[in-house]
Amino acid sequence: MKKIFISVATIMALASCSRDTLELTNPNQITTETFWKDETDVKSALAATYGLFKNVNGGYWGVRGVELSNGRGDDFFIRNDVSYLYQLSTFTNTPDNAAATSVFNNSYMAIFRANQIMENISKAKLSADLEKAYIAEAKFLRGINYFILVTNFGDVPIRTTVPVSKDDYFIAKSPAADVWAQAIKDFTEAAADLPVSRTGSDLGRATKGSAIGYLGKSYVYLKQWANAETTLKQLTTSPYSYSLMQDYNDNFTTAKKNNSESVFEIQLADVGGTNPWAGENSNETLGTTTAQEFAPSEVAGWFEVSPTDKLYTEFQKEKTTSNELDPRMYATLMWDYPNAVFYQKPFSAFTLVFGYKSMYKKYQNYLQKNELSGSSGAADYTTSINERALRYADIELLLAEALTMQGKTGEAYPYVQAIRTRANLGTLTAGLGQDQLMAEIRHQRMLEFAREGQRFYDLQRWGLLKQELSASDKIGVQYYVAGKHDFFPIPQAEIDNNPKMVQNTLWK
Repeated sequence: MKKIFISVATIMALASCSRDTLELTNPNQITTETFWKDETDVKSALAATYGLFKNVNGGYWGVRGVELSNGRGDDFFIRNDVSYLYQLSTFTNTPDNAAATSVFNNSYMAIFRANQIMENISKAKLSADLEKAYIAEAKFLRGINYFILVTNFGDVPIRTTVPVSKDDYFIAKSPAADVWAQAIKDFTEAAADLPVSRTGSDLGRATKGSAIGYLGKSYVYLKQWANAETTLKQLTTSPYSYSLMQDYNDNFTTAKKNNSESVFEIQLADVGGTNPWAGENSNETLGTTTAQEFAPSEVAGWFEVSPTDKLYTEFQKEKTTSNELDPRMYATLMWDYPNAVFYQKPFSAFTLVFGYKSMYKKYQNYLQKNELSGSSGAADYTTSINERALRYADIELLLAEALTMQGKTGEAYPYVQAIRTRANLGTLTAGLGQDQLMAEIRHQRMLEFAREGQRFYDLQRWGLLKQELSASDKIGVQYYVAGKHDFFPIPQAEIDNNPKMVQNTLWK
């Protein structure tokens, strides 16, 4: 009875307090009202948005994202160790596929964060120019995530504001054309206010060139050739100073991060916590374990993936001017050639378990003894090799394609030849017609961007998925259904939780 009396007395005492006394701010809890105090908070919010690109489960340049973007190509195979990865690689996936679901959710998480920045940045009371620059950066990040969504899922919801009420969370899909329009709007507006370059600790953040590059790439996907030409040509002249690295392999090492060929690059480092799979907390490292996932088992790898022999053969279709194999083959693949050394071991030390002739070398820490040691020496499987999201080589070949598709083959030649010259290939035959030059561009893109998440999407936009998959030795190609497998289905969890969401027609 005494305890009850004390409780009642306490309630009565609280009731007699003023309303202002009761409405106190919890100093241990960050809210929208208390977070946005200054520029440091804005930078933190941007860093959290960039950080999602490398998220191991859903980040497009994290472990599962790299496997997803490469896994359906005719040049790439994922073994049956993690079932949902094998399913997407062999076109046996279903709407509950964990990799596709994670990429979908991660993209919307990044969009939510970008929208938060734009809606709350005024509270930080920055200068007008600084605020514009940060908003532009947030728009660029949002634009990339819509680019990821529309190329992988097609029709998806468009969110440009932070939900306020419960009903705001449930919105229907928009047609892919509208999603592309949103991405283009974001890239266009971002390009207007982003800086031309970054230096010091800001290296890796979006620039004007990053936004223009993705804008031009979007126009290529939409076959808006004239817009693509005008946009991409901007990056070939002052004030931009992009150029191809003389050594192709310099694009895939730790030592040559953020080089002259980098238009946008995902920053990775073996620092921070020691667990890349920890989620967003102090235990999470700033690197990824992608290299360890792809490495052979003899060097502490999981050997999850393999190049197909179709890629291995494609590299050998043309010899260099000195009658040697394309140097990009040596940078991309490891196979049984004289004196081949991989992770300080002879090639004979490795077992090719998939029946294919080669392994991936690109983006691997192959100069180390194994992938157990991160670049800092810690046994955490972490790689510090940045993922090059957009290279100048891509700009040149996209521009060549835009010109070729307008019948301007003569103008396209120098951009294709630049890629060939870097690979020590001879002068391209003069007088090629549109179809012949496009065949050369397709060939060069396959070699130039192997393991960079481009091949499937190139075939998709060229309408060549069925043709090229059928001509591949990739395991599982017999399950590919034209149209259906060109895009992932809307994740089942989204269908279950959003009453306004409907499944893609071919996946019903």
